[in-house]
Amino acid sequence: MLIDLHTHTFFGHGKNTVFEMYKAGLKKGLAIHGFSEHSPRPLGYDYTNEYREHLNKHFKQYHDEVLDLKEKSTENKILLALELDWLEKETSFIQECAESHAYDYIIAGIHFIEKWGFDDQESHWKNLIKEERYKFYSAYYKTMIKMAKTKIFNIVAHPDLIKIFSNDTFPAWIKNNKNLAEDALLACKENNMCMEISSAGLRKPCQEIYPCRQLMEIAKDIEIPITFASDGHCIHSIGDRLLDLQKYALEYGFTEQHYFENKTMQTEKLI
Repeated sequence: MLIDLHTHTFFGHGKNTVFEMYKAGLKKGLAIHGFSEHSPRPLGYDYTNEYREHLNKHFKQYHDEVLDLKEKSTENKILLALELDWLEKETSFIQECAESHAYDYIIAGIHFIEKWGFDDQESHWKNLIKEERYKFYSAYYKTMIKMAKTKIFNIVAHPDLIKIFSNDTFPAWIKNNKNLAEDALLACKENNMCMEISSAGLRKPCQEIYPCRQLMEIAKDIEIPITFASDGHCIHSIGDRLLDLQKYALEYGFTEQHYFENKTMQTEKLI
C-alpha cells in the first residue's frame, strides 16, 4: 500500500493545484494521500522568497478544496492535514493554528532556530565553521524535544532537515551526539508521534533520504512508528520513490507503516 502523508500545493509555495496533485497521486498509485499544506507564520519568521501573503490569502480555499475531494474521492483516501512550523516562542499561535480546523493530523516542520530559517539559503551555511554548525545541530534536536512535549503534533517531518546544506559535517556530529538525537526521537515516540521517512532529501543538496542511517538505527532501537512522505511540491515529486523508502525501512526491521485519520493512528503492513 502506497501512502504519502506529506504533500503541498500552489496555495503555499508548491507548483500545482489541489486537484492536479490529487490526479498525480492517483497516477503514482497512492492508496492514501495526505494534503499537508504549510501553516501561516507570524511576521519575523521569514524566507528570502516569502510566500506568507499568498498562503494567507488562499488558506481557506485550501481547506475547502481538500475537504471537497475528501468527500467525493472514490479512488483513494484523502486526508486533510497541516505542516505546522514549530516556533519555540510562538506556542499559543501554534496551538491556535492546530485547532483552527478538524485536521486528520498535524506534521511538525522544524525549519527555524529562533527566527532563522536554516533551510532557506545554502550560502548561510558556507561561512559557518564546524563548531557553529554543531551548535545549530544541537539546537535543532533540543527544540525537537520541546516540540514533542507540547502534544500538538502527530508526525515529525524530515527529522534531520538540519543537514540540508551541511552533510559534510553532520555525520561526524551525529556520531558523537547519538544520545541527544535519541532523546529527541524518544520524546516524539513518548508523545504518540510518528517519525517521517522522506524522499525529499534525495532532491536536496544533502542528497540522501531523511532520516540518515544513523538516525534510522536509533529509530529501530526505540521502535518509533513511521510514516512515509515525498514532501512533494509538484506533480512530478508527489509519491517520489515511496517503494525505495519502504525498502529502506524494511532494511531496518520496520514491518508497519502508519497514518492518522481524525488524529487516530492507523496501521498498515509494509510489503
